[in-house]
Amino acid sequence: METSLVPAPPAVVQVFDKPTRLSVRQRKRWLEILTSLDARNTYVVYDDHGNPVLEVQEQGGGFGHFLKRVFLGAFRPFTAKVEDLTGQRPLLELRRPFRFIFHRLEVHGPDGKLLGSIQRRWTWVRRKYTIENPSGQEIATLFGPILRPWTFEVQLPGSDREVGLVQKKWSGLLKEAFTEADNFWVQYDAVTDPALRALLFAATVLIDVVHFERSG
Repeated sequence: METSLVPAPPAVVQVFDKPTRLSVRQRKRWLEILTSLDARNTYVVYDDHGNPVLEVQEQGGGFGHFLKRVFLGAFRPFTAKVEDLTGQRPLLELRRPFRFIFHRLEVHGPDGKLLGSIQRRWTWVRRKYTIENPSGQEIATLFGPILRPWTFEVQLPGSDREVGLVQKKWSGLLKEAFTEADNFWVQYDAVTDPALRALLFAATVLIDVVHFERSG
């Protein structure tokens, strides 16, 4: 089913082709820590050798952005840029439209073309997201087991086999208690398509905002 994706741009292939696991670590500034006020979300991404490779920066600022965070919280629309650590090479743009229930994130390549989307689906008990190609075809699913609230299992259509994980990691007592910064593993060693890997990575940002972001 991975072949139903559009080919990933060369810059995306270069970043997502080799690592089998990424660590996504939210970065908090001292003002946010001291006041418990969330500003723009920022994440630093590390490869499976612990080397920093990417930065994710939520865009926007000023009083309007502040009001969106205060009144809309986890439901707010936003755009986030994914760049290499030099800040000179954009790789992905994450666009989140306003949704009150069925949360959505659209992932665009450096050329502005849609690579795919992450869409929350209705279930009675488990948390479920589908990964879609630009045509809206489901190419993977993220399931949140009832008894594992910090874990989302990656499955391909027509199979119950787990091919990856998106998992929030324990950050340590002091960091969990005081900074509210979230850390994630993205494990996808059984996924070979760089475009699908990029979409699974992008899903981490949406999952963090919807399920783990706390208002100050």
